[in-house]
Amino acid sequence: MNNALISKKELLEMYGISYGTLYRWKRMGLIPEEWLVKKSTFTGQETFFNRELICRRVEEILAKKDSFSLNEIQKELGKKTEEMPKIRIVTNSGDKLFYLSEISDVIIYSKGREQSLIGEIRADLEKLNSTEE
Repeated sequence: MNNALISKKELLEMYGISYGTLYRWKRMGLIPEEWLVKKSTFTGQETFFNRELICRRVEEILAKKDSFSLNEIQKELGKKTEEMPKIRIVTNSGDKLFYLSEISDVIIYSKGREQSLIGEIRADLEKLNSTEE
């Protein structure tokens, strides 16, 4: 499996949290719904996460849960999540939101050639961020 992804099972074992705890965090918005990646595997459909995003988030929650209520943590982390740069891909059949940190490249194929757009996307994001400050 892709190293950028971590299975739900692996995540639960790595941090010693239960399925119920993970899904309570999801229901509260501590873990955004769009972070869940459903994939077909030889054993059926399984849930995966972007390893970097989910591990950072679980570690933040675990570090704060003894000092703050889950509602307090949700307010802080919810704000952080809202501020994360995102790309929304819109198609004729729907749309999907991606966090920029999940994207390694965006490539356009045309007339037998390909062109990477990720550098331009990141440069545009820097321009946006600099005009907001």
